[in-house]
Amino acid sequence: MSCSSSSGSEEDDEGFESYRKGGYHAVRVADHFAGGRYIAQRKLGWGQFSTVWLAYDTTTSSYVALKIQKSAAEFVQAAIHEIDVLLSIADGDPSNSKFVVQLIDHFKHTGPNGQHQCMVLEFLGDSLLRLIRYNRYKGLPLNKVREICKYVLIGLDYLHSELGIIHTDLKPENILLLSTIDHSKDPFRSGGSPILERPEGNTNGGITSLIEKRLRRRARTAVAKISGRTASIEGREAAKSSRNINGVDMRCKIVDFGNACWADKQFAEEIQTRQYRAPEVILKSGYSFSVDMWSFASIVFELATGDMLFTPKGGQGFSEDEDHLALMMELLGKMPRKVSTELLLLELCPRITLTGMVT
Repeated sequence: MSCSSSSGSEEDDEGFESYRKGGYHAVRVADHFAGGRYIAQRKLGWGQFSTVWLAYDTTTSSYVALKIQKSAAEFVQAAIHEIDVLLSIADGDPSNSKFVVQLIDHFKHTGPNGQHQCMVLEFLGDSLLRLIRYNRYKGLPLNKVREICKYVLIGLDYLHSELGIIHTDLKPENILLLSTIDHSKDPFRSGGSPILERPEGNTNGGITSLIEKRLRRRARTAVAKISGRTASIEGREAAKSSRNINGVDMRCKIVDFGNACWADKQFAEEIQTRQYRAPEVILKSGYSFSVDMWSFASIVFELATGDMLFTPKGGQGFSEDEDHLALMMELLGKMPRKVSTELLLLELCPRITLTGMVT
């Protein structure tokens, strides 16, 4: 999660145990970075490698997303790689017109847990995943899906054709709208003043916010159990129709290049989040730009229907990989011979044999 306006799920957080040597940097509201240029405002989200904060840029008087990497050596190397990719993206798109996130600045920050690589990115809005959830998984109108597709394809064409970069982890979480669904959460539109000084009594903001979030969650759960209203509330929510999204700006950008690679310089054999993983990756038969296109197609289906195209699960006698391939073949027919000769060895895929799709 690199520059979203909205935080991660309320039912999930990064946990206290990762705030230690080699781990996350504990950020407090109004903390200063890069010699005071950037001032932390609120947490936007977190990932396995980093936390992301809304920050105020005192030099340009604008809001940015500040991504702070964990400090252990492997995370530092990952950040350096991501910065390298982002610099290539920015250098090739000086007009910022390719619908790919722009790197504004990068620097190192030293804290109690070590030295952290930091990236300053343009502030964007909500992710496509949040848009899908906002629409209650009902599927977006096809004219909205087409509009989103246009911007994503412009971004992918730029990455593939002009830069030779494969994203390798395209999914709804990694495509962000240019603005927020709820305009009150947009610091540009909300009209609020930036926080320039630390609120009184806030001496341990990063950890304190986690504690408060967990306490609030436990309180909500307790109230729901006591009232016995949880099931009825869920039933009413499911019965609601999709929301009106006509006022939502569908322009979007591709973000999060922590796993990206150049086509001629690949680093990992296993790439992509499971539900958006291409068959050639599952089969370990080599990959190129087409893996991003497979992920893109899976996202399009999810936008249009509200459902994931493939949700494989392992079972008795077959693995998650085998089930994933079987689901693909049940939907699309036999796997083309050119994809992988390994697939012809059906002994490797008992789940596929069970489907009766291949003889």
